[in-house]
Amino acid sequence: MKKLVSILLAAVMALSLVACGSSKTTTTTTTNTTTSTSQAAINAAVNAAGESNQENGTTTTTTSTGQTITVGFSQVGAESDWRTANTESMKSTFSEANGYSLIFDDAQQKQDNQITAIRNFIQQEVDYIVLAPVTETGWDTVLQEAKDANIPVIIVDRMVNVSDDSLYTAWVGSNFKLEGQKACAWLQAFATAKGLKGSDLHIVDIQGTIGASAQIGRSEGLSEAAKTNGWDLLAQESGEFTQAKGQEVMESFIKQYSNLNVVYCENDNEAFGAIDALTAAGKTVGTDIANGQVMVLSFDATKAGLTDTLSGKITLDTECNPLHGPRVQKIIETLQAGGTVDKKAYVDEVMFSADSTVTKVTVDGADYEVTALTQAVLDQRAY
Repeated sequence: MKKLVSILLAAVMALSLVACGSSKTTTTTTTNTTTSTSQAAINAAVNAAGESNQENGTTTTTTSTGQTITVGFSQVGAESDWRTANTESMKSTFSEANGYSLIFDDAQQKQDNQITAIRNFIQQEVDYIVLAPVTETGWDTVLQEAKDANIPVIIVDRMVNVSDDSLYTAWVGSNFKLEGQKACAWLQAFATAKGLKGSDLHIVDIQGTIGASAQIGRSEGLSEAAKTNGWDLLAQESGEFTQAKGQEVMESFIKQYSNLNVVYCENDNEAFGAIDALTAAGKTVGTDIANGQVMVLSFDATKAGLTDTLSGKITLDTECNPLHGPRVQKIIETLQAGGTVDKKAYVDEVMFSADSTVTKVTVDGADYEVTALTQAVLDQRAY
């Protein structure tokens, strides 16, 4: 009965959204999916299928029951190239060909919109709720409502900070602090290779949306490394993960700090804005920071970001993998089969540099390879 009601409500919602001209979209689909009963199976399947899923579309599969699974997905918005790739991964995964009815909601960067969307999903009796939260806090009440309705909630990308971890079933995303630590380990290794002291690095940080997990982790990674290595961390200010705001913040930094020579951008779109501001101010971006150039470090490793890395505009781009769809799908398949899943699942990520000065970094005893970007590597990227 729940399935029938969900399908009927989804159909009604689709008609009403078309009539109202809303930007929200509803996709209803049918097919079947092969079940997986272990986290190892999840990891293996995602690693094998992740990039091909983005390039070629998801593989048609079959559920054991032949029933359509309804998923409500509340997305932060469309603030960056990374977010666009993340949305596409989710839409292509939870498609008609894969046996899903996807109710997609764009929150336009507003938590209130996400809370409303989750309550709508609950009313529509979806089978699963997927949430990419704007910020970490403020979710206890609405997630309790989902729990009371016996709807599993899967968090993607940014984390939630709740009083009771049982309010969500699983989380899929990146280790944002580790991303920051890796980038900072690279910067220290680069400075050492070039004979630069810590005090020679004059850094400004264009932060992400304050309170978002990516901002918290990447900012912490930089702050701790600056203190450890004696770097001159001049300022930290939010660029809200957007190109326009990133450019605005960079313009302000240029006016305030004539000695800045490293810009730590917490995503690619902020880096694009920062590069535009630096270029307009007559500054040269590059690696020769001892002789007046300004080095730009970034996160995400979108195709546009890596294009700038290949040209030398961005010196280091640390990947934040947006292809969450296949991994979330495997979690749902496991739950459908009565299996258990890990509470947290980190996606695999790499680092790309404009040159081969540093080929490996070490963080907390673990080694991480750094790939010197080439056109051949860029051509193989899925996003």
